[in-house]
Amino acid sequence: MPEVLKAPLVVEFPFTRSLGPVQSAFLTGLRERVVLGVRASDGRTLVPPVEYDPVTADEIHDLVEVAPTGTVTTWAWNHAPRRGQPLTTPFAWVLVRLDGADTALLHALDAPGPDAVHTGTRVRIRWAEERTGAITDIACFEPYEGGPAELTGSTGEFADPVAGIVAAARLDYTYSPGRAQTAYINSLADRRTVGERCPSCRKVYVPPRGACPTCGVPTDEQVEVGPRGTVTTFCIVNIKAKNLDIEVPYVYAHIALDGADLALHARIGGIPYDQVRMGLRVEPVWTDGARYPDHYRPTGEPDADYDTYKELL
Repeated sequence: MPEVLKAPLVVEFPFTRSLGPVQSAFLTGLRERVVLGVRASDGRTLVPPVEYDPVTADEIHDLVEVAPTGTVTTWAWNHAPRRGQPLTTPFAWVLVRLDGADTALLHALDAPGPDAVHTGTRVRIRWAEERTGAITDIACFEPYEGGPAELTGSTGEFADPVAGIVAAARLDYTYSPGRAQTAYINSLADRRTVGERCPSCRKVYVPPRGACPTCGVPTDEQVEVGPRGTVTTFCIVNIKAKNLDIEVPYVYAHIALDGADLALHARIGGIPYDQVRMGLRVEPVWTDGARYPDHYRPTGEPDADYDTYKELL
């Protein structure tokens, strides 16, 4: 049995959001070394603050300053910090109830080891040297012996308040396509397209999934399809994607390869974008060293009859 493929994969994008008055005051306060909570209808002070009362769901906006000192309510030791975490050396994830707050804030505690942390440990904020109005303005917590620190007397009114944030979302993982798609990818290296036939309904799926999505039974009979096919439906792309060297507008289409019962998607080239149509007969165009077709182009054949591909729309 051939070796199943695997490769590292990263999914990453920036998440941009605007801030309401409560979150704006909270993050701007961190920039100014001030921690603000919000007063709920039941009298509790919530830190981090929320915009709507957890009991009544009413909008709340009564800001309350709390101390940058507090008490650990629970914790877990992180012996192997990962990329993007607050500290590069082992540390404790802690929930800290700041003095004056009734809820706990999650952050990192810089401690020499797990034996130095326990529920009830007194801590204080270690502020980042450069602060921009983000949760990372709290570099971490550090052990502290003493009572509540003095407040600044802030009312939550600041010059140049933070209006929005950009958070980088990223997921790193190892992807394995499995047996069926490994065979599919390896066949593409030979400029062949291979699907698998369901032993029950006899449909041929490309790319293969290892099981029939309709019947739920395993598939292992390989079937070579194409290389030509029919455009079943398509869209015109007018927005240029980052790091994609294709000029807009261009066409992305679902293509039913001859002999396949599932349409795959690919770019259409070799024809003006406004001349692409349903039923257009196309063939793959390969580039040297590529493991999959660069795009599909018209074959010059007459368009396929609608009845031959309508079930694949």
